Amino acid sequence: MTPLRTALLQGPGGVPGSTADSLAALDRAAREAAARGARLLVASEMYLTGYAIGERVAELAEPADGPGAEAVSRIAAEHGIAVVYGYPERDGDAVYNSAGLVGPDGARLADYRKTHLYGGFETSAFRPGDTPVVQADLDGVRVGMLVCYDVEFPENVRAHALAGTELLLVPTALMRPYEIVAETLLPARAFENQLYIAYANRCGTEGAGGNGYGDGDDGAITFAGLSCLAAPDGTVRARAGAGEDLITADVDPGRLRASRADNPYLRDRRPELYASLT
Repeated sequence: MTPLRTALLQGPGGVPGSTADSLAALDRAAREAAARGARLLVASEMYLTGYAIGERVAELAEPADGPGAEAVSRIAAEHGIAVVYGYPERDGDAVYNSAGLVGPDGARLADYRKTHLYGGFETSAFRPGDTPVVQADLDGVRVGMLVCYDVEFPENVRAHALAGTELLLVPTALMRPYEIVAETLLPARAFENQLYIAYANRCGTEGAGGNGYGDGDDGAITFAGLSCLAAPDGTVRARAGAGEDLITADVDPGRLRASRADNPYLRDRRPELYASLT
């Protein structure tokens, strides 16, 4: 099977709070990624609006099929590349921290709502999702979706592995000083669950004053960057630095099968011993 070339967009998107700027940046990245042969582009958590937007979350939230989603679909279809992106989703009175997956023909393939909310800002602004495993098929690869903090819970990733996910897509907004998540935890998650993980982070600094948490005295958040594609053998196929970047690497189904044969974690499980975990 032909490898799925995957691109990860690391950046602030556009100007926080400006969906139009974020979409313009996404269009440029999709054009470049497609020129490199990528069939999938993964953008960050809350990509469309920016992450540290405080009380504007409710104002900027839109339905899963809203104008932002329509614009992403047009970008995907124009460049022939699937796109994963984060955004605040409005569903009636509820707002979710969500991610959408659009196919290379512009068709909507999947929507996921973050299940594990992090910090005071998120728990006050969003309602947690309650569907742990969301999947779709893309060019013969079974892809699944999580958002940021979700991937730090081993149960979430194991649930995907048991459900057959081969490539786990994780838009994120990992902040400093938690670089250990991108540098150590992600490759370990990929290895212990025998799957690929595409982890697309933000970079730069956003927000100030009263946004719920941050690493600066003024409440601003500095993101860690370090987006990566981690492979099932525990290696990192591509890694960004701290600044804006567009990285690409292949998700190889043949390499995945070989790794699962060599590392039989999923076959050697003894679920009857794990009942106390829940």
